[in-house]
Amino acid sequence: MKEKEEGLKRYVGVLGLSANIVNIIVGAGIFVIPAIIAENMGSTSIVAYLFCGFLITLIMLCFAEAGSKVTNTGGGFAYVEAAFGKYPGFVIAIVALTGSLLADAAVANALVGILGSSFPIFKHEVVRILFFAIVFFGLAGINIIGIRQGIGLVKVVTLIKLSPLLLLILVGWTDVSISNLVWESTPTIQQIGETSLILIFAFQGGETGLVVGGEIKNPKKTVPKGIFFAILFVLIIYILIQGVAQGVLGNELANFTEAPLAETANVIFGPIGFTILFVGAAISMFGYFIGDLLNTPRVLFALARDQIIPVQFLARIHKKFKTPYFAIILYATIGFTIASLGGFKQLINIASAAILLLYLGVALSVIQLRRKFKTSPDEFEIPFGYTVPILSAIIIMYLLSHLTSTEKIGIAIFIAILTVIYGLILYFKKKSND
Repeated sequence: MKEKEEGLKRYVGVLGLSANIVNIIVGAGIFVIPAIIAENMGSTSIVAYLFCGFLITLIMLCFAEAGSKVTNTGGGFAYVEAAFGKYPGFVIAIVALTGSLLADAAVANALVGILGSSFPIFKHEVVRILFFAIVFFGLAGINIIGIRQGIGLVKVVTLIKLSPLLLLILVGWTDVSISNLVWESTPTIQQIGETSLILIFAFQGGETGLVVGGEIKNPKKTVPKGIFFAILFVLIIYILIQGVAQGVLGNELANFTEAPLAETANVIFGPIGFTILFVGAAISMFGYFIGDLLNTPRVLFALARDQIIPVQFLARIHKKFKTPYFAIILYATIGFTIASLGGFKQLINIASAAILLLYLGVALSVIQLRRKFKTSPDEFEIPFGYTVPILSAIIIMYLLSHLTSTEKIGIAIFIAILTVIYGLILYFKKKSND
């Protein structure tokens, strides 16, 4: 571990780490999800937000500890592979890729839904699919050429993304009707589980902010503090956004599934408010695509390069641009196809399930890594023994239990297919070596 960190300057403090996590978590989902959450739980939605905030805090701590022990590139699946071996690592890698692809497709559908609320032409199937082609293959082309977003532009996009949300919160409370926030009944455990399975989509991604682990100052203290402040900030922002939207629109909030926050702003500020939130949502969603479509294809490239998957053309580098162009094109093609076949609400449950399976693997890997490797003084270790990873695993399995029978069967079949594929890979490798 020390060799891998040699030369890295530890300059990321609590504020920097918190900002990094917040930037990644607050993305596209929060601009669309409030209407879906209101449809399920109404004014009691705050309970689901608190539940998801608690779970994500536990999961982030698991990522922090596993990441301090396993410094290989790959994130969650690298931790699982180090803890349990190549087969579980392979399965989690493909599940994580699938989750990213489904999330991309869900966000693409959310974006076209928002555009369709103001420009009806986007509701036509041909235009919808053409738009997906432009987004996925356009960004793929940019990635192949090798253009990169500078950190300055990222900060500007982040500021633009957060500004309309903060404006909505600060000004919106003057139009809130308290009667719209009064609980008419207490939410059931079933309601909380079903809603949280959807809502977790808006909280995912923060583990990426911990990738800078080798550059964090005093990680044993900075990591837990950075995670706590980041999740607390996100939780407060999310609850206030849901509160303003629910308080202004009341039961009508559930009807605006395409652009709930833009409709809320329309009531508060008039047409200019709708435009501000509309543009903010579009920018946030494009920002999500920039971050994911220009980076996640590298996982495909790495799997092929390390011969984990026997598709060597995915490891090819473009002679001129020096980028993994085949991996980028394949990733964009699959994302485009999934987006074209499904809608936001149809994809979000499956995307959340894939993300939760990755989180479950990481939570369990923390337990196994502690048993396999002795924790060194410079590594971060979650306090309270095995409480956090075990509690994380229990809550994740509880959320997964709320998948429909069809979704559960689909996931089981998918894992079975991956198992067969992995067995065939091993067989042909052994045959080739012989």
